[in-house]
Amino acid sequence: MTAPLLLDLTHTSHTTARTGVQRVARSLHAALGKRALPICHDPFLRAWRALDATERATLEPTAAASERRGARWRTATRIRGRISALLGGSAAKPVRLSAEQLSGGLLVPEIFSPKVGAALPSLLSATRGPSIAVFHDAIALKLPAISPRKTVARKPAYLRELLEFDGIAATSSASRGMLEEWWDWLGEKRRPAIETIGLGVDPAPTEPSPIPQGVPTVLSVGTIEGRKNHVALLDAAEALWREGLDFELRIVGMVQRETGLEAAARLRELQDLGRPLRHDGALGERAVEQAYRESTFTVYPSVLEGFGLPVIESLSRGRPCICSARGATGESAKGGGCITVDPPDSAGIAAAMRSLISNRSRIEALAAEARTRTFRTWAEYADGLISWMRTL
Repeated sequence: MTAPLLLDLTHTSHTTARTGVQRVARSLHAALGKRALPICHDPFLRAWRALDATERATLEPTAAASERRGARWRTATRIRGRISALLGGSAAKPVRLSAEQLSGGLLVPEIFSPKVGAALPSLLSATRGPSIAVFHDAIALKLPAISPRKTVARKPAYLRELLEFDGIAATSSASRGMLEEWWDWLGEKRRPAIETIGLGVDPAPTEPSPIPQGVPTVLSVGTIEGRKNHVALLDAAEALWREGLDFELRIVGMVQRETGLEAAARLRELQDLGRPLRHDGALGERAVEQAYRESTFTVYPSVLEGFGLPVIESLSRGRPCICSARGATGESAKGGGCITVDPPDSAGIAAAMRSLISNRSRIEALAAEARTRTFRTWAEYADGLISWMRTL
């Protein structure tokens, strides 16, 4: 493609949250470089436009991490957009991009909001190149009881809106299965092309560091929310501490305010008991990298994932990972370096953790397996998306 690819980063360009979707969006932006033009739907301008310099800065990996998922629009952007909408008649011009910019195709890596979904038809009709969306998961419909209510309510309409794209890039066979199952249930016959393209991973800055000596540090990276299953991890850790095992548990990730409160309360309860339990909240990329280097092994206790970036991030850094045998994490675990748990309940997680904490040689063996594995980089992921896009 000669013209840059339009890259919709409406949400990510207005938040410094480090959720999985935001990390995918930022990593794609960095990997595509000049091959992509980052854009957003400006709700105040009521039109699609290119990002400004401040919005682009939010995409940089050095931007501070935030505990808030929601988008924040600067007051100056709001005022400028409203004035321009009044003067320029955005209702008649909902796409503020040139014909050349619209000729390269459209890539949407985010789970877009209802407002963006309502604005997408104008952009899709104006874009002359193919359009593809990255599909992450439909877990909210699989596990509604432990998913945010707004996400559960939004997901059916979102899955219907995906039908308007030329192609859907599913992040795993598991995520593809969720989407096809939903469309089958709806009886949808007219569907976009679907391709499974696994996500990339940032290569470690150096060769995988050796496993630290001394008291083991067990690391868990991921947003604290219902489906991430931190309560089971915390209960497993408490069972092992009661047995007398010596280790530290370090949890990195912000708390989802609706479904993560039980885990947050359990975490504080154990800290009050004096357990060696550390919670760092949201961290920037460099701090997360250092956390991996200081860890002995990792646990990703999630019940169900569309991909599960922390699993391959751990393995690519030479750290064994305990994760679920089901779904996308089970797919990532197959190449070695993992202990899988089925189901990922507190007893199973405790047994897996015990087998490593009490056996240094097993940690080293799994770490050696992890170091033999190769993973797609974000640059390779971006290349794969573009190559497939050319076939549509």
